[in-house]
Amino acid sequence: MYQYFLENVLLPIGDLVFKSSFITDVKRMRQLVKANEADLKKYQQTQLQSILQHATRHAAYYNSLHITPDADAEVWLKRFPILEKKTIREQGAALLTCSSTEGLALNSTSGSTGEQTQVYVSPREQSYYQAAQTIWWEWAGYHPGLPIIQTGLAPKRTFKKKIKDFFFRTHYLFAFALTKDQVQNAFNWARGKKHVVIGGYASSLYVFSELAEGTHKPGNISAAISWGDKMFDHYRKKIAQELGCKVYETYGAAEGLMIGAQKDLEYLYIMTPCVYLEILDDNGNEVPDGEIGHVVVTSLTAHTMPLIRYKLGDLAIKLPKEKYPAQRDLHLPLLQKVVGRETDIIITPTGKKLIVHSFTGVFEYYPEVRQFCVIQDNVNGVRVDYVKDASFYPEVLQQIDEHHRRFITEPFEITYNEVAEIPPTKSGKPQIIISNLI
Repeated sequence: MYQYFLENVLLPIGDLVFKSSFITDVKRMRQLVKANEADLKKYQQTQLQSILQHATRHAAYYNSLHITPDADAEVWLKRFPILEKKTIREQGAALLTCSSTEGLALNSTSGSTGEQTQVYVSPREQSYYQAAQTIWWEWAGYHPGLPIIQTGLAPKRTFKKKIKDFFFRTHYLFAFALTKDQVQNAFNWARGKKHVVIGGYASSLYVFSELAEGTHKPGNISAAISWGDKMFDHYRKKIAQELGCKVYETYGAAEGLMIGAQKDLEYLYIMTPCVYLEILDDNGNEVPDGEIGHVVVTSLTAHTMPLIRYKLGDLAIKLPKEKYPAQRDLHLPLLQKVVGRETDIIITPTGKKLIVHSFTGVFEYYPEVRQFCVIQDNVNGVRVDYVKDASFYPEVLQQIDEHHRRFITEPFEITYNEVAEIPPTKSGKPQIIISNLI
């Protein structure tokens, strides 16, 4: 009853007050994602053509490139250069399609991969991004009005956020300063409620689940939804084990890019009504589906500050069409895996690429090491900084090293360096691999 009241009375009133379109966008997007493959493709092509026309006519930066248009939106898109974060910082004003930033919101990245990137968005666009995220949460079983435990980056909530938390029945926790008492308090808040969802940064959900050990759990957490950083396999296993629920991964960017999310499959559905996704090699060429490449994304909804062929700094793999499950809920294309940041790659002397999972897949078997970070300064090897657990014994390092050697089948130096702590990045996110080769 409350969910119906929230969606059909309170949220429409909120849209009027804040001049937004959140609930209208939610209802429209629910229908969009259910379309068949042909209609989804047609819609994406129409949106792509529209955003390319808009950008070249109204953004000084794109207008200055004098790119020849094409009736085929994908052909036209390929004529655009890759948009780097540095270009956004240098050409910010020239990327805007309006004369003033008054009334616009400023979305900033965490800066975990370098300097912050800032993008302006309109209230209309912000509503659309929030609607897309809500759809993803609905794929995990959440609906506006259900109780939710949410971890976030803001130590204190603004007045507007507090109002939102009240009506959306949200118990908010600061993501990177969690304590066991706060986790227990969250469980106490959830007790007696139905279908409680928990959502937040993947790393914060992992920390939450670690702190949940030994607490009096309510047993009614129905789903955990992650965003903001990589959901590693050992994160997923720990969260599912401690909270007793299924874990859903979503993939987007703070600039307002809603890329994909899990629903009924282990893979992520690519949100083609919102983005056009390319996976490219080091030379800017499309890689075959099933191979790892750089994430380059075009926003189909960012009219205020168009982001065309924007290189996020992430690596991912599209699922080959022949591997698509016969039974799936939606006809959106599938992303096989989000590998992580471009700096989450270790390169051996022969050019072999070792991804984050090459290391997390080993260390998950050795709880004697509580935390680790792999640093590469040259292609001949790496240094592994590690923090000991209480159960640590020296011989375990040799076991870990032998485990690594089984898949690194070439001369490669691995040194181990004990440290008291491994500091997080400026954003508060942990970084498992640091490559100084890039």
